[in-house]
Amino acid sequence: MKKAVVALSLLFMSVAVLAQNAVPAQKKAEDFVKFKDAVHDFGKIKQNVPVTYDFQFTNISAQPVIVENAQATCGCTKPTWPEAAIAKGKSDKITAGFNAQTLGTFTKQITVKLAGVDIPYTLTITGEVLTAEDYAKYEATKKDRNSSKPGSR
Repeated sequence: MKKAVVALSLLFMSVAVLAQNAVPAQKKAEDFVKFKDAVHDFGKIKQNVPVTYDFQFTNISAQPVIVENAQATCGCTKPTWPEAAIAKGKSDKITAGFNAQTLGTFTKQITVKLAGVDIPYTLTITGEVLTAEDYAKYEATKKDRNSSKPGSR
């Protein structure tokens, strides 16, 4: 009886070990595409003046990649992505549009999902939205600083 229990225990442990090895590794988007930069800071921007930024990337895999989806964390950010497959070694872009309606600082993420890839890539945009008056003051101080630099005349 003891031999049967030991034999069954060994059998269950063997199955458990083999099952763990059978799980395939998850594919990561970063193994297929390389972005020039994953974060963009717009700096100070004027309220109600939309801005965009192009996140450039290159296909570093051995096969064509397809951007299945690019989804932002809120409705104020609208990403656009290429519809066609990107060939090995070729580059393209994901454009992040931000509507700049709400005042204050912001940090927004865009999740980029590649077809057949388990773990997506995350892009981030940041900045600060100012009222028209505050933005005008900011621009004026920027010009003042630039004109007072040596060699700026």
